[in-house]
Amino acid sequence: MSGFGETEKKYEEAARARRVRNLSFAAKGVLFTDIDSAYIDENVIIGAGSRIGPCVTIRGTAVIGADCVIGQNSEIENCVIGDGVRVIQSVLKDSAVGKGSAIGPFAYLRPGSAVGDFVKIGDFVEVKNANIGDGTKVSHLSYVGDADLGPGVNIGCGVVFVNYDGREKRRSTVGGGAFVGCNVNIIAPVSIGEKAYIAAGTTVTRDVPGGSLCVSREKAKIFDGWVERRGLLAGRIKAFGEIEKEQRP
Repeated sequence: MSGFGETEKKYEEAARARRVRNLSFAAKGVLFTDIDSAYIDENVIIGAGSRIGPCVTIRGTAVIGADCVIGQNSEIENCVIGDGVRVIQSVLKDSAVGKGSAIGPFAYLRPGSAVGDFVKIGDFVEVKNANIGDGTKVSHLSYVGDADLGPGVNIGCGVVFVNYDGREKRRSTVGGGAFVGCNVNIIAPVSIGEKAYIAAGTTVTRDVPGGSLCVSREKAKIFDGWVERRGLLAGRIKAFGEIEKEQRP
C-alpha cells in the first residue's frame, strides 16, 4: 500500500471510531447537530439532553451536565460544566462552570477559572484564574484575571483587571452586588467592597469601601474652533464629498 493509501486508511479508521463513540453518547440521550463533525475524547462525560453543535471539540476529562448547549466551533478541555449551561463559540480550558450559566459567544475561560451558577460571560470576555460569584454578569469586551468576584456583581463593557506589574501577578476582589461601570481599570491588588459603585472611566488604585462611589475623571475641556484653526480634517471632508458625488447614480 502506498504512503497516501495508508494515510487515507488511518483517517477513515479515525472517522469510524469517532462516529461509534458519538453514537454511544447519542444512545445515552446526547443530541448532535452533525454526529460526524463532533470531536469528543473517550473519557468525556456528557449528560442526557445536551446538544452538541458542529465542529465542537471536547477533550481530556471534561464533564458536561444535562440539558446543556455546546454551540458550533466551541472547544472544551478538562472542564466541569453544570446542568443547563450554554457555551456558544467559545474556548474553555481547565475551568468550572456552574449550572444555568451562559458563556460566549467568543469568550475565553483560561485555566483556574471557576464560574458560579447563572453567570453571564459574554462576547469577547477573557477570564483567567478568577472566581466569579453566582448571578454575576461580565457581558462584553472585558478581561477578568486573577480576581475574585462576589455574587450579583455587574462588570461593564471594557473593564480590565490590571493584574501584572511587570514582575508579578496580583489579585483583586470585588464584593457582592458591586457595580463596575464601563471602561474601568482595576489596578491590583485592590479590594472593592460590597455594593460599591465604580463610575465609568475610573482607574481604581486603592481599596473602595462597601456602598461607596469611586470616580476619577478629568473635567472635560472644549476648545471652540480648534479644528479649523489647526487646519485639520479639511482634506478628509473634501475627499468624502468627492466620493459621495462619484457614488451618486
